[in-house]
Amino acid sequence: MTSLRVRIGILGLALVAGSAAPASPASAATAPSPTVEEQRLDQAVPREILERSGFDAVPLRFTRALGTARSYAEARKVVLRQGSALWKRAVDRAQGRGAAGGDLSRDDDRPLYWARLGMAREVRTWEPSFGLSEGQRAALLNDLERTSRGQTTVRFPGGDRLKRVLVTGFDPFTLDRDIRISNPSGASALALDGTVIETAEGPARVETVVFPVRWQDFTDQAVERALRPYLKKVDLFTTVSQGRVGRFDVERTNGAWRGGFPDNDNVGVTGTVPVSDPASQPQWTTTTLPYKAIVDADTGRFPVYDNTSVTEIPVGGTVPVVRADGPTEGSTARAGGGGNYLSNEIAYRVTLLRDRLGLHDELPGGHVHTPVLEFGAGNTDPATGAVTDPGFVRNRLDIIAQVRAILVVAVEKAT
Repeated sequence: MTSLRVRIGILGLALVAGSAAPASPASAATAPSPTVEEQRLDQAVPREILERSGFDAVPLRFTRALGTARSYAEARKVVLRQGSALWKRAVDRAQGRGAAGGDLSRDDDRPLYWARLGMAREVRTWEPSFGLSEGQRAALLNDLERTSRGQTTVRFPGGDRLKRVLVTGFDPFTLDRDIRISNPSGASALALDGTVIETAEGPARVETVVFPVRWQDFTDQAVERALRPYLKKVDLFTTVSQGRVGRFDVERTNGAWRGGFPDNDNVGVTGTVPVSDPASQPQWTTTTLPYKAIVDADTGRFPVYDNTSVTEIPVGGTVPVVRADGPTEGSTARAGGGGNYLSNEIAYRVTLLRDRLGLHDELPGGHVHTPVLEFGAGNTDPATGAVTDPGFVRNRLDIIAQVRAILVVAVEKAT
């Protein structure tokens, strides 16, 4: 096992979860190896991002605190406390509170992503003297995931004075293509969490959470567990992800199909989206966002489209067909407007949950794809390019501002 000090130097952080009783050393399971996603921490770019944001100190403090735990219960307290602190620190940094910690722009979502992975790797490979069972380790990792993604700090005020808006974002992905990648949906979540936006219909409180880009988490119902408690309390929800180059899309239709594109652990899954009660599962769900008003409004420099395209297998057919105007009756989904990756799946899952809760006609909600976040001119080579540049920052700030403007329109027109 790598020594504690070596892991600290390379960014050993850790995830958290848990509820089971402490395991005895005799029942402890052997610590697993880091995941594919966690192994990327050893590359130069993640280390630079963490150092230039001040988040390189997060894994060090976490590892030291975890090392003081003398029982599973104490370890869980460390994980819950420090996972929550990581989310708060990332939100505060994005919203201009406290020290920036370095020269990386405050709007950057990547410090949170890489710091969380460092913490997760520490938990995954930790071998305390008191022993951890496989279930306890998984519980600690789950606690870390939930707390460091804002899933345990959603707080909406009561009464009718404020509208309540729930927004989701994603981690960076396609990191083997370019490990410098940032995800503007995650950056938007950090910039908007806990803020109040002013609309013609009055103020609206925004709460946000971020999800991983991993098929298994979605199979395990992470989306439903995180969002089910809030859907009956909100006035509007929007799932957000990075989509196409140079444009926003409001996705009209979501499909019940996984297309198999590799996730952040390089795992690809193909098949029907797995949900509870599959016997009543529809092939398609639809947005209830005021898409026409969003498309028609001047929300920023990127054009916004009402995307009605899907890919289906028509009744009696065997070959997928692209339909520009949505699915035909009785067809089988092969891609929603947002494709057949996890962005389509989160939209499908949350709109299906909306419908199963009987809220289709009452709760505006759906999916918005942001433009791809591009680096500035001359900084397009992942092997030699810088981790940031003025054009990159400007693009991300413009996307965040336009997400906020889209929410204003959605609240005004959905009321």
